Amino acid sequence: MTKRLMTGLYWFLAFEFALGAVTKWWPGDTFASTAYSVKFAEWGYPSWMRFVVGGLEGMAAILLIIPDRRTRFLGAASLMFVLTGAVTTHIVNHDPAVESWAAPTHLVIMGILALANWPADWRDLLPASARREPIALLVERQTA
Repeated sequence: MTKRLMTGLYWFLAFEFALGAVTKWWPGDTFASTAYSVKFAEWGYPSWMRFVVGGLEGMAAILLIIPDRRTRFLGAASLMFVLTGAVTTHIVNHDPAVESWAAPTHLVIMGILALANWPADWRDLLPASARREPIALLVERQTA
């Protein structure tokens, strides 16, 4: 039962961020607010930056739904990067809490998911074919 709930949570969050990616690529106003090209310019960013943020959100949403700890960690960590920028942007621009509550909330959620999927060893993030033995072990084998 818990596994199904967690899978549902990953799919729900992936849907949210996929929708966010689509709205950032959308050329005009969204159903909830003004166009992101306008918002990014108001925040002091070039309007094309919305494509970068939207692309990162879309890729991370895909990583969240793949049932593998490594990909889910990478998806959550990528979203933490994006959401840290979003939270900072809202703080610097003194946006009202009504407009900026979602970014810090999702940042905390992604932090929890990243910790839940944290690899036991950083090398676990690499594909098996790319993993190499530490140099110390290689040297030890040659001298023995």
